[in-house]
Amino acid sequence: QVQLVESGGGLVQAGGSLRLSCAASGRTFNPSVVGWFRQAPGKERELLAAITSGGSTYLTDSVKGRFTISRDNAKNTVYLQMNSLKPEDTAVYYCALRTAYGITSSPHEYNYWGQGTQVTVSS
Repeated sequence: QVQLVESGGGLVQAGGSLRLSCAASGRTFNPSVVGWFRQAPGKERELLAAITSGGSTYLTDSVKGRFTISRDNAKNTVYLQMNSLKPEDTAVYYCALRTAYGITSSPHEYNYWGQGTQVTVSS
């Protein structure tokens, strides 16, 4: 089994920064993809960023230039560095693990999910 635990969310003013962490425990998968999603009230869950076991990364257009995804394999942790935060970034942020090859934006293609962490950006 796999457990994903997110941390690092909180309340920040517009223009500020947060770094989210996704710590994984349990068995490892190769190939695999870790994605960061967010879901705001009344909206669908959307993929923001992803990183493969091979190190390839993806960022959706709305966060390019502001967010960065990285991983520390020794700590089994994936990070989402979020800069220049905007009020519209307010949402619950989730990390998820896909135990297959290829980055996909469909939440249904991810096998394991964390519990989510709230990010609130005040104006």
